[in-house]
Amino acid sequence: MFSMRTIADVLVVGLGAVGSSALYQSAKLGAKVAGIDRFAPPHDQGSSHGETRITRQAIGEGREFVPLVLRSNEIWEELEAATGRSLMTRNGGLVLAASALVGSHHGSSSFLQDTIDAATEFGITHERLSAEDIRCRFPQFHLTGDEEGYFEPGAGFLRPEACVETQMEQARRLGAGVYIGETVLQISPANGSVMVKTDKREFETARAILTAGPWIAQFLPTELKQHFRVYRQTLCWFDLARNAERYLLGQFPVFIWITGTRVQDMLYGFPAIDGPAGGLKVATERYENTVEPDNVPREVSDDSVREMFENYIAPRFRDISARCLRTATCLYTVTPDAKFVIDYTDASRSVLFASACSGHGFKHSPAVGEALARTALGLATTVDVSAFACDRLNRG
Repeated sequence: MFSMRTIADVLVVGLGAVGSSALYQSAKLGAKVAGIDRFAPPHDQGSSHGETRITRQAIGEGREFVPLVLRSNEIWEELEAATGRSLMTRNGGLVLAASALVGSHHGSSSFLQDTIDAATEFGITHERLSAEDIRCRFPQFHLTGDEEGYFEPGAGFLRPEACVETQMEQARRLGAGVYIGETVLQISPANGSVMVKTDKREFETARAILTAGPWIAQFLPTELKQHFRVYRQTLCWFDLARNAERYLLGQFPVFIWITGTRVQDMLYGFPAIDGPAGGLKVATERYENTVEPDNVPREVSDDSVREMFENYIAPRFRDISARCLRTATCLYTVTPDAKFVIDYTDASRSVLFASACSGHGFKHSPAVGEALARTALGLATTVDVSAFACDRLNRG
């Protein structure tokens, strides 16, 4: 039996990257808002962990993303100013690919050129680099000879756990209710409101915002579920065998290296933010097998680490050791076109949802959360998100 019903103007289900932002933005707008998460954010069960996430302003995945990240950067800066916490570091970002390479990476057939085109269109400061330019400026990268580069000085990385924690703290300070360790069992729009049942209580809310990450499909209509697939990704921190000073913060950019035409031919990484002893975080992306979010192998096998090093790291970095200091896993929830979906789940337009981030969502999450909060409260959005409506999936 449920002893009481909690009433809210806005209820946020899932408090990861987007959910913590929606909670904070709703509270900031003066709403009576509550948030629920089955874990205790920030946690390592979904997609908002791993110490660092790349942020970049020119988005190769599509022009429609650029206003999102520009607005998001403003929000990160506002949060830093309000709290004194370091959330975003702009240490520069490098995108590398062989000239004229055509493939499929995050929904783009020409990721490097699409990034350059986005920077040009939106006036984002950048440089185009030849292979020789890259060798001279960034000798850490061992090139094959036909690479070209895009360097964005305003790119860098975010600290995901700190970002989630900070937004939740700010939301609480503004009066938001936070319910952790509760699993949502049912979301039912009815009679102009939404009933949400967890394993501990019931909520009644005027509008619900669903940001459940890898668990999103279980709350979506049947016709939408097929478009959301969850993939397990692995992160590795490798030891630096030599020239460690070249990889420290201030010397080494965040990078994305398109290494071939297959969807998995993408390598990305970060500077050694914890010094040489912390190793260098690098990762690839794999899309061979889907997983269930409640049944994900969390251990990264020695064979998997060895494969990453031999196939991706050893041919491209002469200073990185095969010794892996630690590993982690995270989950990508991916749509067929690798773009987001921001829309309603129901005809009554009572339940908003945002997913899937498709592996490149964290940097956009403050603006998405703001758009969700404003929409739920009947306000105009700061950034147009109409390009992310779900009808394109059904048409496709």
